[in-house]
Amino acid sequence: MATEFPEEITRIGCGFCYVPLDFEFSFAFQPIVDLQSRQVFGYEALVRGPTGESAWSVLSRVNDTNRYAFDQACRVKAIHLASKLGLDKVLSINFLPNAVYEPEHCIRSTLAAARETGFPIENLMFEIVESERVYDRQHLTKIFKHYEQQGFITALDDFGAGHAGLNLLADFLPRVLKIDMDLVRDVDQNPTKQIIVKYLVGMCNELNIRVLAEGIETLAEVEFFRSLGVELMQGYYFARPGFEILPEIDFSTQLF
Repeated sequence: MATEFPEEITRIGCGFCYVPLDFEFSFAFQPIVDLQSRQVFGYEALVRGPTGESAWSVLSRVNDTNRYAFDQACRVKAIHLASKLGLDKVLSINFLPNAVYEPEHCIRSTLAAARETGFPIENLMFEIVESERVYDRQHLTKIFKHYEQQGFITALDDFGAGHAGLNLLADFLPRVLKIDMDLVRDVDQNPTKQIIVKYLVGMCNELNIRVLAEGIETLAEVEFFRSLGVELMQGYYFARPGFEILPEIDFSTQLF
């Protein structure tokens, strides 16, 4: 059963983009592992239906009318649920790059939720989904810079599969870059992928950006990225997303 929240949380939006949502949703959480410290770095909040239905069952109901309100409701609900579950690590939340029209206004509900729950601002990581087309890159960099000024961690998700790519990095450097899972999959067996990933990791090292390999499914993939000095990883090899729970990892028994 989905966790119950006050109605205003699922309908929240700033004064310029308030639209009541006519559907419910919740979250599953997947751990992000720090191999160097052998600890959980944080958890990514992945949207799900109210009883664990697929992300698509929710996202297919998002349109140009409710996009802003949905984006803000996601942030607020993820913070409240993570706080209720006792999360004391990083909480990573995806945001839609075309759903923030003015960062100073649109961040208010996020800051209010953090204050209300006592969730540390510095433990909030916002991932822009690089696979969604960004219509105004200059506006996006403004959002990123404002978020960093607030103390949030900024991350670029699905790098290597999207529209902005290196052009976005030329405008703004996120603190974390998540390599797309298509580049991660079977990278240990694909010389072309290995070359691409090696240069990408090297570039991030020079730019002082932390690399996160997502979609890890095998020990061989773990070992390849570890050989490049990549510390942050995420994927089914470590844990599948847990619906409304924080999956634990037993580092004493894992082969990594």
